[in-house]
Amino acid sequence: MDGTSGSDSIPDPAEPAALTVRDQSMLAFERRWWKHAGAKEQAIRAEFGLSAARYYQILGVVIDSRLAVAHDPMLVKRLQRMRDARSRARADRSLRPAE
Repeated sequence: MDGTSGSDSIPDPAEPAALTVRDQSMLAFERRWWKHAGAKEQAIRAEFGLSAARYYQILGVVIDSRLAVAHDPMLVKRLQRMRDARSRARADRSLRPAE
């Protein structure tokens, strides 16, 4: 035994050994998106050639990756908190009774 415990010592075979260039580019974009002139959705389309919806689907997978956390822990945790807050807000709206 090596004295470690928990799932961190066992690599996930579904997870690559490193972030892809696209994943790194998306994280860099999230650090600086506010510097773009115009709407963020336009910048996403111009930089990645993706719709905003597809971009956010991919980003959601990226920020759930241990590799992304290791790459930029503060940014990834902030993005996860923002996603969770939006999810809670949607759930709260859907649970409100109709007026």
